[in-house]
Amino acid sequence: MLMSEMNREQLENFLKDERSQYEEYKSLGLDLNMARGKPSSEQLDLAMKMLAAVNSYDKDYKASDGTDCRNYGGLDGIIDAKNLFASMLGVSADEIIVCGNSSLNIMYDMIARCIIFGVDGKQKPWKDYEKIKWLCPAPGYDRHFAICESFGIEMITVPMNDEGPDMDMIEKLVEQDDTIKGIWCVPMYSNPTGITYSDEVVRRFAALKPKAKDFRIFWDNAYCIHHLTDKPDTLLNLLDECKKNGTEDMVYMFASTSKITFAGGGVAVMAASVKNVEYIKSLMTVQTIGYDKINQLRHAKFFGNYYGLMSQMEKHRAIIAPKFDAVLDALDSEIKPLGIGEYKRPNGGYFISFNTIDGCAKKVVSLCRDAGVTLTDAGATYPYGKDPHDSNIRIAPTLPPVDELVSAMKIFVCAVKIASAEKMLESK
Repeated sequence: MLMSEMNREQLENFLKDERSQYEEYKSLGLDLNMARGKPSSEQLDLAMKMLAAVNSYDKDYKASDGTDCRNYGGLDGIIDAKNLFASMLGVSADEIIVCGNSSLNIMYDMIARCIIFGVDGKQKPWKDYEKIKWLCPAPGYDRHFAICESFGIEMITVPMNDEGPDMDMIEKLVEQDDTIKGIWCVPMYSNPTGITYSDEVVRRFAALKPKAKDFRIFWDNAYCIHHLTDKPDTLLNLLDECKKNGTEDMVYMFASTSKITFAGGGVAVMAASVKNVEYIKSLMTVQTIGYDKINQLRHAKFFGNYYGLMSQMEKHRAIIAPKFDAVLDALDSEIKPLGIGEYKRPNGGYFISFNTIDGCAKKVVSLCRDAGVTLTDAGATYPYGKDPHDSNIRIAPTLPPVDELVSAMKIFVCAVKIASAEKMLESK
């Protein structure tokens, strides 16, 4: 029976049973974490041989063009790493900058550069504007929103749908308001919804005509090869589409190996038009002499080429997919028949986005926390932490073992049932 069809007496009896079950779970003293999208130890183990890819025995410390990776230089990365990531992002090597271990760091630096110096050395720096605004598709990535908050950038929430962000709203806003300087996008297996932007959405992004000539699309393609099925989503190449419209300077693309090799010791990259790359490099020369080329070489040798990289991702999939199945099986069997939550089965990425009935997300997270299950804070997937419906919860299945996930989901579905029943009783 759908919970919405229960009468008051049925709801009260249902709630009584679930509260009793919850107290049993609570007494177990569990400590389970589904808060952040961390790779598991088993995934990290997959890359251990990479540490020996550059060693003292063969003394091969040189990139394929002869660059000694132990020394200074190579501001924008070694050619071997550029070629590897160019294949991953579908760009050319001269459109790539290979940096340190964090794509989030690159995004933060890019906004800082635009604020201090401007986007191209010709447009005035963003700091010279009285106010700047940013478009934030939501549910979205909390750390993106935190960057905006740290710089005092006003965030405008843009609703997400099954095709991507609301393009009608985006087009209208950017064409009318020159204080809007950018937009966050996680275009493939979006964090947290798991959706991939449709071809039409990508083409509309490429065809944007912003009033602000220094408007930039921050295309965080973090999950572009993190597939969970043998029929993965496909994403149109934004930079290629922009070139067709003469708007290639409007986009910055980002990715990393943080969830492919080592979360704290991967390699992060950005891609942009050649013009943008040259300008960014002119500013980087003051910031650094070059990033860790040994780590770049280590990655290039370990994978060999793009096919080696994709072979590694199949190993990740074998570890992660059963964990997603465990979460989704619990939702299918316990939540779907009651009609008290909405979610989708993603084809890739690191998260499952769950929507409670309105007004229940904070209660669910609180109940889970008190019973030993840590989730991302309710509201975190919206700018300023304010979910207007108090409904979205991001579930991160990758870190815990499957047996722990099964236990955690028992508590999660129980919490959803309790919060939903309490909310419905308020209107009976």
